[in-house]
Amino acid sequence: MMALVVLWHSVLFPHADISSVGLTVGWLLPLMLPLPGILKGKPYTHAWANFILMFYFLHALTMIWVDEGKQGIAIAELILTSISFLANVKYAKLRGRELGLGLKKLSQVEKDEKAFFESSN
Repeated sequence: MMALVVLWHSVLFPHADISSVGLTVGWLLPLMLPLPGILKGKPYTHAWANFILMFYFLHALTMIWVDEGKQGIAIAELILTSISFLANVKYAKLRGRELGLGLKKLSQVEKDEKAFFESSN
């Protein structure tokens, strides 16, 4: 995804009024924010990184709809963001389960609260 962003904004379709470096950094920086946590294998980081990916997903959909000349690269962006999104969800779910970070079911929470309040009376 990072390579695609750099190629798109600095090589394939550079913007005439804005520097390639500025555009590349502006589009690349959000992808780099979750990188340390992703490299460390933190499931929470994989989960919230999907919020950042949604900007790129929406950008791809917009470019597919609006700009016929960039549809090919926009489809590549859409595919990469979709794969990244699904991979992040799967990793966060599996790794979170492995670490015991799952959420309790509502029925269990209710039972725990009932037991707590009954024992304090």
